[in-house]
Amino acid sequence: MERLRAWLDREYSKIQEELFAFLRFKTISTDPAFLPEHLKCCQWLSTIFQEMDFKTETIETPGLPIFYAENLNAGSEKPTVLVYGHYDVQPIDPIDLWKSDPFEPEERDGNVYARGALDDKGQIFYAVAAARALLAIDKTLPVNLKFCIEGEEESGSVGLAKSLPSLKEKFSADYLLVVDCGLPDAETPAINLGGRGITTMEVVLKGSTEDLHSGLYGGIAYNPNRALVELLTECWDETGRVQVPHFYDDIVEGDKKLFASSAINDSDIKAVGIEAFSAEKDHSLLESNWFRPTLEINGIAGGYAGAGFKTVIPAEAIAKISCRLVPDQDPGKIGELVADFLKKRVKKGIQIHVDVQHGGKPYRGNPDSRLAKAVAMAYVEIFSKPCLNTLSGGSIPIVSDLVHTTGAEVVGMGYGLPSDNMHAPNEHFGLDRFKKGILTVARAMHHLGQACQ
Repeated sequence: MERLRAWLDREYSKIQEELFAFLRFKTISTDPAFLPEHLKCCQWLSTIFQEMDFKTETIETPGLPIFYAENLNAGSEKPTVLVYGHYDVQPIDPIDLWKSDPFEPEERDGNVYARGALDDKGQIFYAVAAARALLAIDKTLPVNLKFCIEGEEESGSVGLAKSLPSLKEKFSADYLLVVDCGLPDAETPAINLGGRGITTMEVVLKGSTEDLHSGLYGGIAYNPNRALVELLTECWDETGRVQVPHFYDDIVEGDKKLFASSAINDSDIKAVGIEAFSAEKDHSLLESNWFRPTLEINGIAGGYAGAGFKTVIPAEAIAKISCRLVPDQDPGKIGELVADFLKKRVKKGIQIHVDVQHGGKPYRGNPDSRLAKAVAMAYVEIFSKPCLNTLSGGSIPIVSDLVHTTGAEVVGMGYGLPSDNMHAPNEHFGLDRFKKGILTVARAMHHLGQACQ
């Protein structure tokens, strides 16, 4: 650790310059116009890794390119770790709420402000810097390292998902380290051992061929907005339980005792103004976020909601719905169950169309795996306190596919905090946590290599 800290002190200014260069690429994956930025970013990453004696490749996919790098010089007797992260970022809207250019990194009060500062460029780059540190200090890596840094995690990982069958041999690994997670708070170390799956859908109700005058047709036409609200209220009972038949059939709870019992931070809840809670009856907030599936309405539209007033009965109403899933729920099956439920209960005479969209399966890691123990040991060295086992209520849909394809034991790690404005204006990442990330990954790889001697 002392040698790592000394190296980091000497090299940090260069590493920060490289981080800022990485953040300047406008790699917004939801907009095809930014494809040239993706290609330039992959070429830049290639240069960084080739300086460390990694073999590199930009893998073309049906979607956006994947950057891949490997250094297998540790030898066949050492384990292979596939490090996963992404170089793409969320859109920057609303731009007027940013205090500085989202693609011109700015350091303020010990934080770097930029789109992707946390999610996920800042996080995956400290893993890159950790590999450089290990090579600089020991001239070789303690394990065989592979990096999969994809370009469309923020838009569904379509290219990577479709390409995985052909990449099975290239991505083969003993362990999968997902560097795209966070901590309960800045003082509490934690590894992540699973995330919920997801399925999403758009529901459209149509009542007429065009918007109607609410005076001429009021009392005659059944309002699609009303039909939608009435339909959606049937999705839950008074205890918060989802009423879709067979929604809970396939759940495998697992051993809750393996995980932290109090990793939801009250201050984070208060900071965003939550005063009403949706946890199911007889389930705590943490259980409802980690071990229970959800059905959420993510958006509703219909009629006029602009300035002033427009007295119309809208022709159609739309709802965006998502379900967060737990083991062993299947996103396709759940999507169809919800769609069938809505279709059977819609007001007679109202047309309904349900488009079930992308999904991803939940995943779980093993807290007793050598990688889990190595990362936890590294966190303990940094924080001088025990490391928690946590799960995530969120989803990284491609992780379950990577686990299935590689057969690897999965562990998630990260230094993100809820207050970092991930996906929002003024996204930022504490540079102190960036440095800790370098030290943590480097020490975790060292411990893993030692454990496998």
